[in-house]
Amino acid sequence: MQLYNTLSAKEREKLIEAAGKDRLTISFYKYARLGNTEIFRNHLFVHWNALDVLGRIYVAHEGINAQLSVPAENFETFKKHLDSISFLKNVRLNIAIEHDNKSFLKLKVKVRNKIVADGLEDDTFDVTNKGIHLGAAAFNSLIDEPDTILVDMRNHYESEIGHFKNAITPDVDTFRDSLDIIEKDLSEHKEDKKLVMYCTGGIRCEKASAYYKHKGFKNVYQLEGGIIEYTRQVKAQNLENKFLGKNFVFDHRRGERISDDIISNCHQCGEPCDTHVNCANEACHLLFIQCKKCAETMDNCCSEECKKIHQLPVDKQKALRKGKVVSNKIFKKGRSEVLKYKK
Repeated sequence: MQLYNTLSAKEREKLIEAAGKDRLTISFYKYARLGNTEIFRNHLFVHWNALDVLGRIYVAHEGINAQLSVPAENFETFKKHLDSISFLKNVRLNIAIEHDNKSFLKLKVKVRNKIVADGLEDDTFDVTNKGIHLGAAAFNSLIDEPDTILVDMRNHYESEIGHFKNAITPDVDTFRDSLDIIEKDLSEHKEDKKLVMYCTGGIRCEKASAYYKHKGFKNVYQLEGGIIEYTRQVKAQNLENKFLGKNFVFDHRRGERISDDIISNCHQCGEPCDTHVNCANEACHLLFIQCKKCAETMDNCCSEECKKIHQLPVDKQKALRKGKVVSNKIFKKGRSEVLKYKK
């Protein structure tokens, strides 16, 4: 039984181009108490691989977190399979605003300790005891009230290119960093303020809302479906869009434009820009913001040092990075000292 990918990303990319068919980029999550995660993981891989689903899916005892793409012609079959799984029946699917047939190039279904890394050792709070969900209209109304505190539960590199007006945007690298910081900063408002949170698709807010209720916050709310669903509802209901800039997404697109505002700057020259790229030097691969002009000047690299390495023959580049692990550096997200205009 095949439970792994047999094609490389480049081979898959060629097949997608040759097929010439539209794919839908989708994300969803569900907190639930799961038993044998390995069996569940294998079940999903077998069924979704047959439907040509590609993406990154995490399964844990606390539920599932999925970002994926599926051929448009297979969507209904995919949805029927989800509905056949009791805890996923009628689960909300966040369908991307901007579609890219190459948003994902492999199917990866992985078993993890948690579907959202939170660094918490506290097992006494119930992650399903979540805050009050808000649709776009109710969210717009509530965040205008004077006794409301609006908090962005995403990381600094996400909020840097886009966030809601007047939101608190913690300067953190990870979700786990934000939990204690927010509780400490807002501790005096546990009873007298309404805590409203938002994130990309809702998954981080849902866990955070349960955690803050556990910590004594009396009025906890979250934007249902996150920025993705908010944008859909704003368009469908002709509501005021209160989000500025781009929504960072975790696939090859790196961002979806929500408004025409450009609120960030190129990390190399300081000009207005909100395009995230990875350094072309594979031994670095740093994520940062780079404008077209700097991309041309710097050969798509983050520094002169990386530019020199990138211009070497491929075999010499491979020799230089042999045995080195750069996965942590990939997600420094603009913190590197080589970037003059980093946040």
